[in-house]
Amino acid sequence: MPASIVLSPSKSCHPTTSAKMPTMILFPRIGRAALLVALASPLIAASAYEPRQDDRPELIAGDEPGFQRIFDGRSLEGWDGNPAYWHVEDGALVGEITPTTLIRSNTFIIWRGGRPRDFELKLEYRVTLEGNSGINYRSARIADPVTPGNAFAMRGYQFDLDGHNRYTGNNYEEKGRLFLAERGQLTHVVGGRTPILLASIGSPAQTDSAQLPGWNAVHVIVRGNVLIHSLNGRLLSVVIDDDETHRLIDGEIGVQVHVGPPMKVEFRNIRLKNLAPATPGSAR
Repeated sequence: MPASIVLSPSKSCHPTTSAKMPTMILFPRIGRAALLVALASPLIAASAYEPRQDDRPELIAGDEPGFQRIFDGRSLEGWDGNPAYWHVEDGALVGEITPTTLIRSNTFIIWRGGRPRDFELKLEYRVTLEGNSGINYRSARIADPVTPGNAFAMRGYQFDLDGHNRYTGNNYEEKGRLFLAERGQLTHVVGGRTPILLASIGSPAQTDSAQLPGWNAVHVIVRGNVLIHSLNGRLLSVVIDDDETHRLIDGEIGVQVHVGPPMKVEFRNIRLKNLAPATPGSAR
């Protein structure tokens, strides 16, 4: 008969041809990996989540698995922008406009790490009262006719933000279809007309109070044609974009300094979770 493997609680596994040892368990010969899986399967089954009637969604500490930092907090490595407006300070990516560096066109610093398609983006920002900025994603670099030397103009979806809290949380398509959703709106974008308002999200008092005076935590979720903006754990806008002619399905990530008075905006703890790779050469 073929050799067998004997497993004893007090000894290591070893081959034997005997089946007459009452204190031992006799197994047919199998691969080591298969044996370990077989032994572990009851433990795996015991630890599997079983929904209960009294279970409810709950917060977790930290991020879900899969997020990676895309800004090192020390340098502009991996980012492209005009150093006249961008630098690193106290672990933050800082955009600053001074009285001597006023701009005539919005300009960005752009992450060089790829063109995410489906993803989640998390970061924290702080902006001065007169500041106006935004977080662009699924965006493309474009020529700037107002300031031809500006190599960092972008067109694409934007998590809008400003110090006066007029626009924070809006989904604004920079240099494109403009207001896709205002704060507190779920909209459907179909093309050929203004976006359709489907529902309201919370009350104005709730959504208007989402931005805090100091640091604020952004979470952008992009899956297919659904774009979700939340701030400090509060849902602010949702866009369903069915405008296949004009929408972008992948693109670059960048953060902005805006035309206007002197300002300062800071970004830190920038993390990205890629959910699907971009299709090479695709735009819509």
